[in-house]
Parts: sequence; structure tokens; C-alpha cells
Amino acid sequence: MSMEEIRGFTAVQLAEQIKRKEVGVVEATQAVLEQIKRVEKEVNSYVTITEEEALESAKIVQEKIDKGELTGALAGVPVAIKDNMCTAGMLTTCSSKILANFVPTYTAQAVLNLEKEGAVILGKTNMDEFAMGSTTETSAFGVTRNPWNLDYVPGGSSGGSCAAVAAQEAFYALGSDTGGSIRQPSAFCGVTGLKPTYGTVSRYGLIAYGSSLDQIGPVAKDVTDCATILEVITSYDKKDSTSIKREDTNFTTALKEDVKQLRIGIPRDYFGKGLDAEVKEAVLAAAKVLEEKGAIVEEFDLSLVEYAIPAYYVIACAEASSNLARFDGVKYGYRTKDYEGLHVMYKKSRSEGFGVEVKRRIMLGSFVLSSGYYDAYYLKALRTKALIKQAFDKAFKKYDVILGPAAPTTAPKIGNSLNDPLKMYLGDIYTISVNLAGLPGITLPCGLDSKGLPIGLQLIADCFQEKKIIQAAYTFEQTRKWKLCPLAKRQEAYL
Repeated sequence: MSMEEIRGFTAVQLAEQIKRKEVGVVEATQAVLEQIKRVEKEVNSYVTITEEEALESAKIVQEKIDKGELTGALAGVPVAIKDNMCTAGMLTTCSSKILANFVPTYTAQAVLNLEKEGAVILGKTNMDEFAMGSTTETSAFGVTRNPWNLDYVPGGSSGGSCAAVAAQEAFYALGSDTGGSIRQPSAFCGVTGLKPTYGTVSRYGLIAYGSSLDQIGPVAKDVTDCATILEVITSYDKKDSTSIKREDTNFTTALKEDVKQLRIGIPRDYFGKGLDAEVKEAVLAAAKVLEEKGAIVEEFDLSLVEYAIPAYYVIACAEASSNLARFDGVKYGYRTKDYEGLHVMYKKSRSEGFGVEVKRRIMLGSFVLSSGYYDAYYLKALRTKALIKQAFDKAFKKYDVILGPAAPTTAPKIGNSLNDPLKMYLGDIYTISVNLAGLPGITLPCGLDSKGLPIGLQLIADCFQEKKIIQAAYTFEQTRKWKLCPLAKRQEAYL
């Protein structure tokens, strides 16, 4: 079997090939490492590539599979990890200068769960610094480029993970989603990304941005992969105070082509001013497909959509200013070379170590938490968050799934968003409410625009109802032919 054929498999398909001894684990690992060497200079998906460790791990995993010790649905499949998840003995930088030399002594629980199943870690993927951004342009290690067109961004902050999967540099990847950071780049890169209900996947070992919003999730080639990966990484964890005990974690049982009588709501608020005409057309065409398959599709007013962005950025920045206070040059990470006294060392280390966008958000967060502004901004944002959750609760009394776009446009050109940060923030309008309300959401490709860039469809369900969006997404996916982007040597696109 050729290396190109191996790279063409989804994660679940590859695991089946490995079980049947059609493909070896080392062979599969070499196939993606070969692709990384071929395209990484152009794409810049990775911050750290651990080639030797991956090949050594592949040999060990193969032995365990041969002995019957590893029989899981992802055993032997190489994976990429977003660089804000701690990995023992492996550089974990959050794509920031301040953590450029940080090597953790422990591993994030979600990554441990994958390793127990026999995952082979290829390395750590590039991201917006401390997950603050929507384009993967704020990384201290350079911009990641969209494999569909290298002049465009891959989205963010999990842009490295999504670009790696799209360019066949990994069979699947882990990302984290604070305000759409899995779903939006998945849409821009033409892959599938799933953000689980808050508390489903342990946040232990995930370097925090907004603790009440962050959630780890899978990025993969299709819905089957996402459901399978989510099943593996989901676990109750005493080390994470926000972790939830769940019984219904057999997500792969929802992989059924059936949406008969499924009630789908389309918020009118998501299809107004600011939405690109091509995106609107593709998303509504996807809704029509589901309707033809037997779903009941209706438009409704969600309300409060316009308040989601200010509420999110107040809350997220407030939490970030608190979470990032620990990076001070004392115990770990970057420390300035020249200083006199402790306070000067703090100031210079943080000034030199953090990038512009991170500084902006720390300052904004510190401002809204300061005396005199706490009630006016932070408490008001928390009240708005509660109202947004109530609006979704009301909607889910009537609908099983909410359908809409993942972003107002397809991927913007590199450089366009950073010139206008407010414009970049407004690009998160369709994703951030999901995090504010702790809901599960999935995005998958539903077409291409006239520039040949992918368009993403977003499906949202009520808390703990991942199976509903998995089933709806799977049903829609069966009506489309999955092809990879040109950079992955597969010229056809979504048909």
C-alpha cells in the first residue's frame, strides 16, 4: 500500500487497517511524517515535531496490538496535539515566547486517555498565542496557512490542528474551544470539529485561557472520527473541579443516517446583515438536504445574539487576566535578562514575553475587574451570559438541533484581520454563544465558495445532547463526497 493511500484513510479506517495487519503502525507514522516534511514549510501547522519519539512509540504500540493488549477503535493512529495541552517531557509553549522553554512534568488527562488507547503523538500544533485569536496569526512561532489556499488564514485558535488534518499531516488532532476555536478553524479548513458540553472532557493539563469557557475536543476528517475520538477522551476526572460524571458517553451509537422527525431550528438572527451570500446559500442548502431526509426545519428568533460578543470578551478577558498572572518569570518560562528588583523583573518578563493580542486582553480583563468597573462590566456580562443560556433553554424546548453557519465568511486573507481586532472579534458571532451556555456544537463542510475555500455548517444541541448533532451531522455527511484539499494531493473538493 502506498504512503498516499495510507494518508487517505480516516482515523477509524486506519485503525481497522492496522487491526487487519494491512498497515503497520510504524508505516502509518512514517506516512504522515513524510507529508509533514513535504508541506510543513508552507503550512507551519506544528510548533514541535517529535519524529524520533513518534517512531519509537509506534514500535511499542505495534507490539501491544500484536499481543492483543490494545484493541481500541484508535489503536496505532498518529495524532497531533494543540500546544496548550501539557505533555510530560515534551515542549508545551501555548505558541508564546513566555513559555518557549517550558517542558511539563505531567500530561493532560485528555492526552493520557488517547495514549492509553494506543495513540502515537506526532507533536504539538501551532495556535494563536494562549488561544487568543481567530486566525492563528498571533503565534510567536509564525503564521499557520490554510492548506486550501496558502494566502488565507486557517482560522483559530486551533488553526494548527485543523490545518494539519486538512493537509494530511495528522490523521486527527485535539483542539480546545473557548469561543469557537475548534469549530471556526474546522470550517475554514474543510474538516470536522466538535466542541463537547462543558465538563465532558477533563481540563486537567489544559493551560487555561477562560476557565468557565474552555473545552477540549476533536478535529478530524469526518463525523465518525469525531464521535470515536470524543468517546475516548471523555472521562470524569477528580483533578478537574468542573468535570462531570456522564453515563451516556457511547457517542458512536449516534452514527445513524436518520433525521426523521428531528426538529431543527434556524435562528433568523444568524442570517441577517454581515453574513456572506455564498455562506448563507450553502448553509440553507444543507438545511434543505436535512429537510428532504425527513427533518422538520423551522425558522425562529433566538434573541440576544448581538450581546453575545461583548459578554464573551468581558468574561473571557477577565478570566484570562487572572489565569495569566502566573506567568511572571519566577518559577518557569521566560525571564528577562536585565533587571533590578523583583517588580522590574515581573514587568519586563511579561512585557517581553507576551504578544500584542495577549497584552490587549489582559489589560481589558484587568480593567473590567477593577474597582469601580466590576459591577458595570463584569457582573453585567455574567447576567447577560445567564440570559443567553435561558434563550437557548427556551429554544431547545421546541427544537432538537439549531442549525446555522460557523462563521460569517470563509477564511480571510492573511493580514486582514490583525489590522482590525474588532473585526476579528465580530467573526466569532455564531460560535461564542455555545461556550457561554456550555452547549455542544459541531461544524462540518457543506460546500466551497467562488474562491475555492470551504464553507462550514454548524449544528448545536442542548447540554449533554451530543448524540443529536452527531446523528444530524452524520446524516448530512452521507449526502456528500469527502475529498481533501489540493495541498494533500487530492484535487477534487466537496461536490
